[in-house]
Amino acid sequence: MLPLEGVTVVSLEHAVALPFATRHLAELGARVIKVERPGRGDFARDYDRAVRGGMSAHFSWLNRSKESLTLDLKVPRARALLDRLIEGADVVAQNLGPGAAARLGLDAATLVERHPALVAVNLSGYGPTGPYRTRKAYDMLVQAESGLIAVTGSPDRPAKAGFAAGDVAAGSYVAQAVLAALLRRARSGEGAALEITMLDALTEWMGYPLQTVEHTGQEMARSGISHQSIAPYDAYRTADGDEVLIGVQNDGEWRRLAEGPLGRPDLVTDPEFATNQARVRNRDRTDAVVAAAVVGLGTAELEAGLDAAGIAYARVNAVAEVLTHPQLAARGRWVEVGSPVGPVRQSRPVVEFPGEQARLGPVPALGEHTESILRELGTSAAEIADLRVAGAA
Repeated sequence: MLPLEGVTVVSLEHAVALPFATRHLAELGARVIKVERPGRGDFARDYDRAVRGGMSAHFSWLNRSKESLTLDLKVPRARALLDRLIEGADVVAQNLGPGAAARLGLDAATLVERHPALVAVNLSGYGPTGPYRTRKAYDMLVQAESGLIAVTGSPDRPAKAGFAAGDVAAGSYVAQAVLAALLRRARSGEGAALEITMLDALTEWMGYPLQTVEHTGQEMARSGISHQSIAPYDAYRTADGDEVLIGVQNDGEWRRLAEGPLGRPDLVTDPEFATNQARVRNRDRTDAVVAAAVVGLGTAELEAGLDAAGIAYARVNAVAEVLTHPQLAARGRWVEVGSPVGPVRQSRPVVEFPGEQARLGPVPALGEHTESILRELGTSAAEIADLRVAGAA
């Protein structure tokens, strides 16, 4: 039995952050009912057509193992059906636009007032109070507001993270909060009205830069893929043309690197390179010395030398290389799930309980489960047909 078996989650969700959270809940056994608008559905369905030429890569990634129910919440009959669905739910979550849930009476506080044992979650960009409360928030915008963009990129040009960092951060905290609230409810019987924002989540993830700037008074310089406080810590090209990232954590490792793969034991006692502080001060010279040695070595020879010296390293892989990564393959980290466009390969859940198979259901078509869910609520076939004719479901 999966940990969340028997838990029903109703999610009024779109885009990335909340779907990321509820997918993880579904994989742990929860029944996740995704409420979408008739006709268009979650707008992430239309971000692209990258998956088998017919489905959005974002939607495929975020929505396996869920049921899709379409309801127009502006139509009273449809809204009444949602209210009945919520009566039997354990968790209700929403990431509607600023103020929309409150206008519909679907914000967390209102729902928990009606259903005291319910775990209800509001997920927003900036929260319901403060000067930003009415602002729309997309991932890149929150990356900018949180300072992530300021510390990412090369010295001459900032860059956003190459994935939806703000969405993933917030979605991770939603999943964590729901699990904690369900545990508390099991002990006390109390529900919870939870407020989680993308800005709060990403600000927490920015803890190291924030602490550094607060206590030094100096903005952190962008350093590409190198490390602001450690040297050498960068990618170096081998004789085969591969880029290998080498990370030296302390002066003992520097000694082993210099004496081993670099073939430069003189660097161990050279005052310009002997300590990490000296190497950071002379970062350009340090990188040049390491690069000059590495470019004369084949990739396999370099990696063997690094292994022998106990030095951490990694290939700088293209995304296509991750799809064939030997470590992921050896650990069976890929799985096929169904979808409206056929089977798609995806990564396995990060958290799986020993001896239990995570729920790995298909990605749903828009409204695929509308009829079955409405029948569970006692809606007749004629009523369902009438709702469809009216565009309410």
